[in-house]
Amino acid sequence: MPPRPLLFFSHANGFPAGTYRKLFAQLEPHYRVAAPDCYGHDPLFPVTDGWRHLVRQAAHELALVRQGDEPVILVGHSLGGFLSLMLAASEPAAVRAVVMLDSPVLHGWKAGVIRAAKRVGLAARVPPASVAWRRRDRFASPDDALTHFASKPVFARWDADVLRDYVGCGVCRREDGAGLRFARDVEARIYQTLPHDLGRVASRLRQRVPGLPVGFIRGTRSQEVRQVGLAATRRLVGEHMRQIEGGHLFPMERPAQTAGELLGLLAAMGVAPSLPRAA
Repeated sequence: MPPRPLLFFSHANGFPAGTYRKLFAQLEPHYRVAAPDCYGHDPLFPVTDGWRHLVRQAAHELALVRQGDEPVILVGHSLGGFLSLMLAASEPAAVRAVVMLDSPVLHGWKAGVIRAAKRVGLAARVPPASVAWRRRDRFASPDDALTHFASKPVFARWDADVLRDYVGCGVCRREDGAGLRFARDVEARIYQTLPHDLGRVASRLRQRVPGLPVGFIRGTRSQEVRQVGLAATRRLVGEHMRQIEGGHLFPMERPAQTAGELLGLLAAMGVAPSLPRAA
């Protein structure tokens, strides 16, 4: 039996890799899945404007798990999708394919608005950064955290196992109770420093490796997709675009369907055996 291809997965902002355990379990019969645990918390790779050091962190983590010069499939959700795109643009020779999960490419005047907001210091005052700064991050216990999140409309739509996995990997015990392991100030800074040149990154990748397959899966109710639009993303991915019922966090809401759609998309992109698409 041939070895499983390496699939390198990068998580969304605020959600450590363990949150995706149920998704990974569906992928691992077909791929050797590797995933950095937590972006933005290593002082060697600080959060700065444009995420240059986060891309360096991704490259470092990939080098640790890559066997020789084996090619890699880069998959990422939200923040992780952007990092996957940026990593592919910086190291295209190593990459067989890229799939972004609800990571629409910002371009045009909307990218200019982001750049201007950062220049005048307003990026911290608007969502989602402003929400992250106010996020509750202390609890009486992990069970208290689970109860808190389950009561929130966004988390209430999650698969129950995924919510438990998030609390299990994302909430740690402290002397005074429990707290979020993904620091809310790091989460907020990541939002505040969103690269405003992703359109140029996508164009550069297409120029350097015109034939590299790039795919995109979006949630049908994704607010992020509605805000950003899909014009630049469509130019990047062409026919390799899919959708799943759900919001921006559809991998947490429908992990099994997400895995099925991802496997089918990779097969259509020519980097996996042909598999039936999820219903």
